[in-house]
Amino acid sequence: MMGYGPEDKSTVLELTYNYGVTEYEKGNAYAQIAIGTDDVYKTAEAVKLFGGKITREPGPLPGINTKITACLDPDGWKTVFVDNTDFIKELE
Repeated sequence: MMGYGPEDKSTVLELTYNYGVTEYEKGNAYAQIAIGTDDVYKTAEAVKLFGGKITREPGPLPGINTKITACLDPDGWKTVFVDNTDFIKELE
């Protein structure tokens, strides 16, 4: 598990490996996960470098100007990367 504080007081993310499971049914209960980054442009380049599929090129969102980029992992799950500085400005 990884997070920024104690598991009972903050958000944590747990990645697991299920032995003997060879396939998952994707379903519709999961939309995406958002992860903060210091540079969405460099993040998108790294995703491309490692063969990832960018579904939204990096740049500002209309109306709020927060920079994001989005990609799909090899299984089709969506990840959105959000510019840390822009996001903090949104909260102020």
